Amino acid sequence: MLKGFKDFMLRGNVVDLAVAVIIGTAFVAIVTAFTDGIINPVLAVFGGTDELGLGFHLVADKPATFVQVGPIITAFINFALIAAVLYFVLVLPAAQMKKRYGGAVEEPLSDTEILVQIRDLLAEGRESAGGRHEFRAE
Repeated sequence: MLKGFKDFMLRGNVVDLAVAVIIGTAFVAIVTAFTDGIINPVLAVFGGTDELGLGFHLVADKPATFVQVGPIITAFINFALIAAVLYFVLVLPAAQMKKRYGGAVEEPLSDTEILVQIRDLLAEGRESAGGRHEFRAE
C-alpha cells in the first residue's frame, strides 16, 4: 500500500501539478498587491470625488444602489496579468523545451483523414471476411 502511494506521488504529473498550484498561489498574491497598490489608485482618479470609487448609482439618492465598476476592471487586469506572466514564464518555455528535447510531435489528423482511415479499415475487414457484401435497402 505504501509502495503504491509512493509511486503515485513520484509520478511526474502529480509533482508538476503541485508545483504549479504553489507557484500560481504565490503569483496571485503578487498581482493582487500590484493592483491594490497601483491600479486601484489610478482607477480612483477616474472615479471622481465619491468615496465609493469608480461606478454609478442606479438610484441617485440611495447609496445601496451603487454599482462598482472599479473592482470589475481590477479583476480583469488581475486575470490578464496572471495569464500573460504564466504563459510567457511557464507555458512558452516549457513548450520550447519539449520541442527541443522531446522529439518530433505528430500533427493531429484532420476529420477527413480519420474518416479515410476508418473507411480503409472497414474495407480490409470486408475483404478478409470472404469478399464484398452488398447491402440492399428493401
